[in-house]
Amino acid sequence: MPQFDDREKAQEAKFARDGELRFKAEARRNKLLGLWAAEHMGLSDEHAKEYAGEVVASDFEEAGDEDVFRKVSADLKAKGASVSDDMIRKKMAELTILAREQILAEG
Repeated sequence: MPQFDDREKAQEAKFARDGELRFKAEARRNKLLGLWAAEHMGLSDEHAKEYAGEVVASDFEEAGDEDVFRKVSADLKAKGASVSDDMIRKKMAELTILAREQILAEG
């Protein structure tokens, strides 16, 4: 039985690590997306960092990525940036991969 208990504990630990990795990668992706959008909106470096923080915070409105997408899309449109919704979704997908790689590399 101790082997079963050890295996169960290892699975629980892996599940917890995977969840933490997913959370960190999503937050990193959102920050990178915010910086990318800020560049398209012509924000200064200081305002870009603030905006990236707003994008990260917007992810807590609901489950999934739609809250982040809606915020970035609306803000880009409000600033008159010529960035399509498809471009935003494509960038989100690219940055998801990049953020995950960065988090894994950091250990």
